Amino acid sequence: MRVLGLISGTSHDGIDCALVAWTREGDLLTGVVEHTATVPYPPQVRAAIVAALPPGRTDMGEVCRLDTLVGRAFAEAAAACPAADLVCSHGQTMFHWVEDGHVRGTLQLGQPAWIAERLGVPVVSDLRVRDVAAGGQGAPLVSAFDLPLLSGLPEAPGRAGALNLGGIANLTVAPAGSEPPLAYDTGPASALMDAAVRAATGRPYDEDGRLAAAGRVHEGLLAELLAEPYYHRPPPKTTGKELFHPGYLERVAGPYELGLPDLLATLAALTAETVAAEIRRHRLGTVVVSGGGVRNLALMRALRERTEGVRLVPSDDLGVPSDAKEAVAFSYLGWLTAHGLPGTVPACTGAAGARVLGTITPGRGPLRLPAPLAAPPRRLRMAGPGRW
Repeated sequence: MRVLGLISGTSHDGIDCALVAWTREGDLLTGVVEHTATVPYPPQVRAAIVAALPPGRTDMGEVCRLDTLVGRAFAEAAAACPAADLVCSHGQTMFHWVEDGHVRGTLQLGQPAWIAERLGVPVVSDLRVRDVAAGGQGAPLVSAFDLPLLSGLPEAPGRAGALNLGGIANLTVAPAGSEPPLAYDTGPASALMDAAVRAATGRPYDEDGRLAAAGRVHEGLLAELLAEPYYHRPPPKTTGKELFHPGYLERVAGPYELGLPDLLATLAALTAETVAAEIRRHRLGTVVVSGGGVRNLALMRALRERTEGVRLVPSDDLGVPSDAKEAVAFSYLGWLTAHGLPGTVPACTGAAGARVLGTITPGRGPLRLPAPLAAPPRRLRMAGPGRW
């Protein structure tokens, strides 16, 4: 089955696409990544998303317009990809409602009917809310993909983990002995850095981390940033632009009046320190790293300095393109839903139990899904140019 995964993350700069051909043999599922792409949002759509995100305010009319505009943008991105049997669309997260560490609700926009109408195939969407309804955090859902992928790593000292550096950084920790798996958001990855660059220059991000590499870390600001209570909450936990938004950055960093390079160097150190603290806490020996943050050389250098002795492996080496890791993961979640299999790991999200995720919008013809399977695959192998 060929499943097209679509997602726009907390950086909300474009739509990541990954077409994966999935083949199951026993407890092994093999995925071949046949196509990846990132399709930028039309400027007016991205501007509308930014205006509606916290700390901005919006009304129901704008919510309706955004649901349609984002849905159409996803449909256009999907139409530019090779043919698929099924689409799994994450949409665009607009709000993650968290109170006292508990997720009360979550909202992803991007009406899937536009995709189903354009492509004529079924679309799985709205995946997070079922986990939330079961008492979970609704994230990181990629743990369901990370854990069987990590099971194929060679034996090595320490536990294995998977780290994605998008707008928000999330970490999956594989089980070891009696210790269960874990997955949670550690804090911002590029969210605050991108906000700083956009405010100062109008550009979307610091390409390759060049500005951050030219700056110096301000230890006073770093200490104040590290005092954020979120970092000290136990997992499971999730966060996003509802906390780490441009207004947050202005409130904490504004009084320091740093030049952009120094501010970015400090924010890169914040991401590296908060991630490294969790890597050290779980005694990880190997961490598979993905996401746009992999290209930020200043961030990766700061992370390596703080995780000496830990093997940081690009997800590309396992056959998962680092820029498309989450789109690949949502392709996998769509495959699970199509086969009637749960796409959550309760130990990771905090849900009362594993749940089949999402709603299904039929394509042009009758809705036909594969016969349900009794259990999800225990092992996952991504075929292609990577090495194990």
